[in-house]
Amino acid sequence: MSSLGALGYWLFWLLAASGAYLYLRFDTSTAGAYASIGELEWWFGGVLRSVHRYAADAFVLVTFAHLAKEALAGHFRGFRAFSWISGVPLVWLLYASGIAGYWLVWDARAQFSALATAEWFYAAGIGTEPMARNFLGAEQVSDRLFSLFVFLHIGLPLALLAGMSVHVQRLGRPATVAPRALALGTTLALLGLALAWPVASEPPWDPGAAPASVSLDWFLQFLHPLMYATSPGALWGLVLGLTALLVALPYLAPHPKLAPAVVSPANCNGCGRCVADCPYEAVSLIAISRSASKSKGKTKEDLKALVMPERCAACGICAGACPSSTPFRSVRELVSGIDLPELTVHELRRRVQAALAEGAANGAAEVVFSCERSKAPEGIRLRCLGMLPPAFIEYALRQGATRVRAAGCEACEYRLGMVLAVERFAGKRKPHLRPTVAVTQVSGHEYAFALR
Repeated sequence: MSSLGALGYWLFWLLAASGAYLYLRFDTSTAGAYASIGELEWWFGGVLRSVHRYAADAFVLVTFAHLAKEALAGHFRGFRAFSWISGVPLVWLLYASGIAGYWLVWDARAQFSALATAEWFYAAGIGTEPMARNFLGAEQVSDRLFSLFVFLHIGLPLALLAGMSVHVQRLGRPATVAPRALALGTTLALLGLALAWPVASEPPWDPGAAPASVSLDWFLQFLHPLMYATSPGALWGLVLGLTALLVALPYLAPHPKLAPAVVSPANCNGCGRCVADCPYEAVSLIAISRSASKSKGKTKEDLKALVMPERCAACGICAGACPSSTPFRSVRELVSGIDLPELTVHELRRRVQAALAEGAANGAAEVVFSCERSKAPEGIRLRCLGMLPPAFIEYALRQGATRVRAAGCEACEYRLGMVLAVERFAGKRKPHLRPTVAVTQVSGHEYAFALR
């Protein structure tokens, strides 16, 4: 799984923690704001302010890297559309939070940014008169307006956090905690930047004149010079056009329709393993009433799995988690509690038997299971390695295979497939291999199995 999303969460919490300290030291008035920022230039406060600034820039970089990675991988179609579309407003909230934060410094950079933003909004008809007049013509900007800036810089990040929660709502086991090494390395890098290039304020806000020149944060404030280089209308067209394109992308790009997983109520025991392992929260448990003993005339409830087709990725990971997906069952037609119609566990058993027969005829009884995106050219191809029930490995070995191999892909198309498969191989997750099967990691994404 990619760590970009998790790193974004880490940067958010780093911004929240550093911002909380800065807010405690901050004078939320027009008369005292600039001076209180100046008092922070002492060692600890100055370093923390610089970390706060550089963390915001890093947040922008990570956000766009995450967006570009998902777009290039085509992760915006079908069952991923909700996550993609819900992520688009987060870009707006990120920029709005960062830009509003610069206004609190109350220096010339803040004045330039506020002026540019006011002109941009007024061009769209937002406001009854140019807000810029308040900034340029008044002898003193009111504390009420400054309180609005404070509210925006606190409220917008809270809205961003709420949006981030919605963004991962349909993901099972969402990666919201960055790996320890990545989080520590990122924090030390930001601290190094803060010590080497500490952030400094521009001259104080002058309500009587527009600033002649200022140093901008090009990660967050590039929209302002872009507006002046073109026009407010052109900038609105660019921003709204890109936003509309991102929202419409899931519907513009072709997407092959895959058959979602199906549940066999007669074979589902309501264990909930498919619910726990689904990468996209597409499976849930529902209660179904059934008759109990006739003498008592009461009813009992059974739990059964329910698939939400619009969320289903058709990865088959749920079939790999089902305890009834075992080829050792002595039935002619092997039916699992939950299964993938395009490659049922019955068909998988048939392919294993065919591979064993072919291997016996050629004198090489080896069975290979491989993800359809893996580099392994041979073997029984699966939608995802996570759809392989571990019992099939032991089945192949006990039916005559001298060795079984399982090959996954480098970056799981379905987020959790390789992770869950490895946990099952290692006996850390049900259904797991029996201790009678020895597991050897051949490479980073390939495993070999043999009977002990």
